[in-house]
Amino acid sequence: MDPVPPAHPMRRTPIQQRSADRLARILDACAELLDETGYENLSTRAVALRAGVPIGSVYRFFGNKRAMATALAHRNLDTYADGIADRLADLPATDWRPVVDAVLDEYLTMKRTVPGFALVDFGIPAPPTEGPDSDPNNLVAARLTELLCTHLGLTPDAALERAVLVAVEATDALVQLAFRIDPEGDPTIVTEIRVMMHAYLARVLD
Repeated sequence: MDPVPPAHPMRRTPIQQRSADRLARILDACAELLDETGYENLSTRAVALRAGVPIGSVYRFFGNKRAMATALAHRNLDTYADGIADRLADLPATDWRPVVDAVLDEYLTMKRTVPGFALVDFGIPAPPTEGPDSDPNNLVAARLTELLCTHLGLTPDAALERAVLVAVEATDALVQLAFRIDPEGDPTIVTEIRVMMHAYLARVLD
């Protein structure tokens, strides 16, 4: 089993654009191979070959495939937050329901379109071993709480943070159900998810 990577999975952060482009190719290749081979059969050598870079270039950034997949998950979370922010730019701050819909819709879009997302969305397919702060859904909930509070002009508190975390956990499980039933996400289950999110979050957002 691969050793657990540090909270920041990368050995070094690229400074020059050339290095940043190479890192992007490595993560893109990792995502593509996850769809083709699964996580267990993923290898740094295969990623290097797909990305068209020397194996040493992969190891300059990552110590093992777990760290590489974790970095992909971090990139996915950043992409998710940016996508939500773009959606929120067109929404008024007077009604939280379309805001919550935007959060769900961006997640569904990524599930349908982002390579590797089925296996590595915001965390690697393994039990968390670094405590709750590193658990993927905790990281997602923290980012969503920040986005919601900024857009709606709210002050975060323990009750809101807890409610967002519960909503994230429940939505994660139900979205998995929707995509098990239909590769594009069963629309009837998605409707139920939306109803659930509105009903549950009303207690802290109304």
